[in-house]
Amino acid sequence: MQLRNKAVLLLLFLVGTFGFSQEKITISGTISDKKNNETLIGVSVAVKELKAFTATNEYGFYSLTLPKGDYELTISYVGYESIIEKISLSKKIRKDYQIAEVGQVLKEVVFSEKNKTNTRKPEMSVNKLSIATIKQMPVVLGEVDIIKSILLLPGVTNAGEGQSGFNVRGGGADQNLILLDEATIFNSSHLFGFFSVFNPDAIKDLKLYKGGIPARFGGRASSVLDIYQKDGNSNSFHMNGGIGLISSRLLAEGPIVKDKGSFLIGGRASYAHLFLKLSNNKNSAYFYDLNTKLNYKFNKNNSLFLSGYFGRDVFSLNQSFVNTYGNSTLNLRWNHLYSDKLFSNLSLIYSDYYYGLNLDLIGFNWDSGIQNYNMKYDFKYYLNDKIKLNFGANAIYYDFNPGTISPSSSTSSINFKQIEKKYAFEPAIYLDAEQKISDKINIEYGVRYSMFSRLGSSTKNLYANDQAVTFDSDLKIYEKATPIGTEFYGRNKSLANFDNLEPRFSVAYEFSENKSVKASYNRMVQYLQLVSNTASPTPLDIWTPSDSYIKPQIADQVAVGYFTNFKNDAYSLEIESYYKKIKNRMDYIDGADLIANEAIEQVILNGEMRSYGLEIMLRKNTGKFSGWIAYTLSRSEQRTPGRTAEETGINNGNWYRSGYDKTHNLAITSSYKWSNKWTFGANFILQSGQPVTYPNGQYTYQGVTVPSYGLRNENNLPLYHHLDISATLTPKRNESRKWKREWVFSIYNLYARKNAASISFRQNQDSGQNEAIKLSIFGIVPAVSYNFKF
Repeated sequence: MQLRNKAVLLLLFLVGTFGFSQEKITISGTISDKKNNETLIGVSVAVKELKAFTATNEYGFYSLTLPKGDYELTISYVGYESIIEKISLSKKIRKDYQIAEVGQVLKEVVFSEKNKTNTRKPEMSVNKLSIATIKQMPVVLGEVDIIKSILLLPGVTNAGEGQSGFNVRGGGADQNLILLDEATIFNSSHLFGFFSVFNPDAIKDLKLYKGGIPARFGGRASSVLDIYQKDGNSNSFHMNGGIGLISSRLLAEGPIVKDKGSFLIGGRASYAHLFLKLSNNKNSAYFYDLNTKLNYKFNKNNSLFLSGYFGRDVFSLNQSFVNTYGNSTLNLRWNHLYSDKLFSNLSLIYSDYYYGLNLDLIGFNWDSGIQNYNMKYDFKYYLNDKIKLNFGANAIYYDFNPGTISPSSSTSSINFKQIEKKYAFEPAIYLDAEQKISDKINIEYGVRYSMFSRLGSSTKNLYANDQAVTFDSDLKIYEKATPIGTEFYGRNKSLANFDNLEPRFSVAYEFSENKSVKASYNRMVQYLQLVSNTASPTPLDIWTPSDSYIKPQIADQVAVGYFTNFKNDAYSLEIESYYKKIKNRMDYIDGADLIANEAIEQVILNGEMRSYGLEIMLRKNTGKFSGWIAYTLSRSEQRTPGRTAEETGINNGNWYRSGYDKTHNLAITSSYKWSNKWTFGANFILQSGQPVTYPNGQYTYQGVTVPSYGLRNENNLPLYHHLDISATLTPKRNESRKWKREWVFSIYNLYARKNAASISFRQNQDSGQNEAIKLSIFGIVPAVSYNFKF
C-alpha cells in the first residue's frame, strides 16, 4: 500500500509538471498588405486571454502555439487597421491574413493600432520608422532621405553640415553596420552627404538598433541599421515616381505570376550638373542608382528572392579631376518552412564598394575598394508560446584593394603599381532566445561566437619588439618604426587569428499593461577598421582588416530604461541611460599620413573609447497633430595612454573628447493633417558644436608663420541648429482614375542659419592680422517636388 501511494504521488508530480498542461496547438501563416500582397515585418499577433503574443519576422511569417480552446486573436500593425477574429484551436492551423492601410478599409473593421511603445518586449534601444512617417519630414533639396530622418532620433547625430554618415551614442560612423536586404552598404551617402543611397520608394521597413542588439548581428561596435526593400506588387502593375529640382526617381512593380511572383525596379538620378553646362561651367557632381528585386513563391513552404542595388557618384573638376565611387550589392535568398514552427532563410550575398580617381593633370588613375562574399543560414524556431529560438551561422570572405595606380594615357610618366591587396575570413555562429518568464517578465538572451583570420597572400613587416610605432623620448613624439625584415604569407595562409564570444541579454519588467522598465547588455566585436582621421567618412577612406598590429574593436554596452504609454496610448514616453566602452579604438600619431600608405600600422596606436548618456523621447501618436521630441545628454571620449611609463601617449594619455561628442542634441519633428488636401510638417534640430582643435599660438621661422596647436578637441564649432518646414498638397482626384499625385513644398533652414561646416585660420595679407574663416554649406534652401503614382 505504501509503495502504491508513493507511485501515485510520483505520477501526480510528473503529470503536474509535464502533463496537466493542455495539449498545445499551433497557428501559423504569413501577414501581408491587402492591396499589393507585400509581406509585413513586425505585425503583432496576440491572444489577450493568455497574454500570449508574437510578431511576424522579416518575411512576414508568424507562429503561435497555444493550449486547445477558443480565443480572440488580434492582428495589429502601425498604420493599418486591425483584425480581431474568433479562432477555435482543435488542430494545427495554417492561416494567412491580409490587412489594409488606414483610410482604405471598410467601416466594419474594429480599430487601428496606435504607434505606441511596446512595453512588453525586452527589445530596447531600438527605433523603427515607417516610410509614411519619413515621407512627411521636410529635408534638404526636397529629396526624402532615410539617413536624415534617423538624425531626428535620440542618440543619433550627424558628423557635420552636409557631411556623410551618422553617429550613434558617441560612436564613429564606421562603427555602424548598414544592411540593405542583408547586404552590407559601406558608404550610405550620395554627393558627399547631401543625399542617402536609399530610394524611399523602394524601401519597405527599417529598424535602427542602438543597443540590445540581437545575436544574429555582428561586425560593428555601435549600431545596426537594418533596411529591407519592398518585394513588389504581385496583384497588379503600378508605377510611381517624383520630379524634383535636383533629382528625379521612377519605380515600377508588378506581378510575374499573379499572387505568386513579382518584380520591382526603381531608379534615381540627379541632374543639377546639366544646368552648370548651360553656363559653360565645366565642373559637375551627380549621382544615379538602381534598385531591383524579383521574388517567386513556389508553394506555401518555399519562396525565392533575388535583390540588388547599384549606385554611383561622379564628381568632376574641369575633367582634370574625376572622382567616381559607389556601392553594388546582390542577394539570392531562399525561404523554407520546415514545419509550422521552424522557419529558415538561406542567403548568398555579394557586396562591393568602389572608389576611383582620375587625375588627368598628373596622368594617373587610382582605384580602390572592398568586396565581400557572405553566406548565411538563419533559423527561427517557435518552440511554444513562451520560448522562441533564433540560431544560425554565416561566413564572410573579404577582398580589400587599398589602391591600384595606373597611367591614364600612353604618354603618362606614371608607372603601374598595385598596393598589396589584403584578404580576410570572418565566420560566426549564434543562438538567441526570446522567453516569457511570467506575465510580467520577458527576457531575450543569446551569444554569438565570431572568428576572424587575416589571410595572405601578403607580406608582413617585422619590427623590433614587435612595435610598428616608436617613441622619441627626447622630443616626446611618436614616429614610424623602420622594419627590420619582412615575412611572406602565401595564398590563404593566416597572418593573424582572433575569436570572441559576444553575449547579449535584455529583460523587460511590466508594472502594468502600459508601463515597464528594461535593461540590456551586449558585446559587439568589429574586425574591420576604417582608416580615417576625419569626423565624417569620405570616399577616399580605406577599410582594412585587423591583424597583428591593428586589433579588433571590442564594445561592451549596458543600458536601462523606463517606457510608458498614457492617455489611452495617445502619448508614449521612453527614457534610456547607457554606458559604452570600446577597447582597441584606433588612434593616429601626430602628422599621420593615411592616403596610399603601404605600412599603415606605422601611424596607428590602439587606444580606448567610452561614451555615456541619457536619452528622452516623448511621442504623440494619434490625432491630426503627431510627432515627437527627442533629447540626448551625452559624452563621448577616447584615450590612448603610453605603452610604457616613459611614453606620453596621445594627448598626454588623458581622456579627450572624440570627434563625435555632442553634449546636447535636441530634435523635434511634427506633422499636422489640416485636411484631406493639405498636410504640414516641421523639424527642428539643435546640437552642440562638433569638437575641433584650434591653434593656440604661432611662431615665425625664416619668415614663415607656423601655427601651433594645443591638446586635441579642446574647442568647439558654434552651436548647430536649423528649422525645416514642408507642405504637401494632395489634389482631390476622380475616384475612377488610377492616377494619384501630390505636390511637396519645403524650406530647409527657414531662418537661414549659417551653420559652420568648418573653421580655418589664416593671416590677412592686407592687415597682417590673424583671422578665422567659417565655411557654411547651406543657407535657406526652398524646394518643390511633384510625386505621382498609378
